[in-house]
Amino acid sequence: MSFLVFLACGVLGGLLGGMGMGGGTLLIPLLTLFCGVEQAAAQGVNLLSFLPMSLLALSVHARSGLLEREGLFAMILPAFLFSAGAALLAAYLPGETLRFAFGLFLVLLSLSQFVRVLRAKRQKGRRLS
Repeated sequence: MSFLVFLACGVLGGLLGGMGMGGGTLLIPLLTLFCGVEQAAAQGVNLLSFLPMSLLALSVHARSGLLEREGLFAMILPAFLFSAGAALLAAYLPGETLRFAFGLFLVLLSLSQFVRVLRAKRQKGRRLS
């Protein structure tokens, strides 16, 4: 695959990741659909690219005062433990199952955002009347 295609995938994933929106949400589909990378490998690449990207974004957001620290440490330990467990599980699941689960996640995320926008528009309309 062309170096430029991979470069474009990295740029797009980095833009979203730097804004704290989860670059993997875009990076994984880009790698699987446009670069022909297997689902499990794309998820692994995403995790590897997430490390430097998240550290950089975290430091920028911290310096800007954009971090909510309340409840942070109560969230870190369970997130760490469950991510380790899920990574072990994903290592044994077939690529098709991973692809389905990720697709389902994206559909649910999209529906959630759609409902949120509809509710916000409805509330805005009530305030105007």
